Amino acid sequence: MSPARPPLSRYLARLGYGTRREAERLVATGQVTSARGAVLRESDGFSHDDVRVHGVELDPPAGSVVMLHKPVGYVCSTSDRPPLVYELLPPRFLRREPVMATVGRLDAETSGLLLVTDDGPLNHQLTSPKWHLPKCYEVTLATPLRGDEAELFATGTLLLSGETAPVRPAQLDVLAPHRARLTISEGRYHQVRRMFAAVGNHVTALHRAAFGPLQLHDLAPGSWRVLTTAEVAHLREALRAAKDAR
Repeated sequence: MSPARPPLSRYLARLGYGTRREAERLVATGQVTSARGAVLRESDGFSHDDVRVHGVELDPPAGSVVMLHKPVGYVCSTSDRPPLVYELLPPRFLRREPVMATVGRLDAETSGLLLVTDDGPLNHQLTSPKWHLPKCYEVTLATPLRGDEAELFATGTLLLSGETAPVRPAQLDVLAPHRARLTISEGRYHQVRRMFAAVGNHVTALHRAAFGPLQLHDLAPGSWRVLTTAEVAHLREALRAAKDAR
């Protein structure tokens, strides 16, 4: 048996539509309606997709995963110096219970695919080093590739500065003398930049093109969308496969 849905105002408060009292006021003053415009009261039954606040569809339901195309310059934080990635998302995302949190971080100078979710266990699995879900980056370099980087990265013997454990094997595909695509299965601090620094090169531009089975495709910089149920299921399948392959 599925759990009983909470009262309408509590449901709205959990989605970030104000405090419980503010959400109660929205309902009491007739600002919450069905898709057909019928005013919803506190005791009315409802489905997420049928509820409108000020005539606008609700934000994604609890447990959703959002894909954001992060532009260069934005910070993955809730309290750092702006601009923050949350400025590209509905302001209610930070008021949800639980909050819509970024899945890991991309540094300010890195663009690309960033996931955001209020599913805590899924977030933990996607960021935990135990799962090793592959992530693909497009890299632009200051100097031409030497030619031996792909073989070295694939050995799993590369040591990063200040560390004693080598990075896991990574796949490097050369696109041009100064450009490459690197697929890694870890998430160490500034890992891609430090891997190229370890072979005497410097990353001038970095873009995450894929996270597990997910790709940005035509999602414009600064834009976001909610992953479909099928995409989330595919992501979970990829997590299980990555864990089994350890």
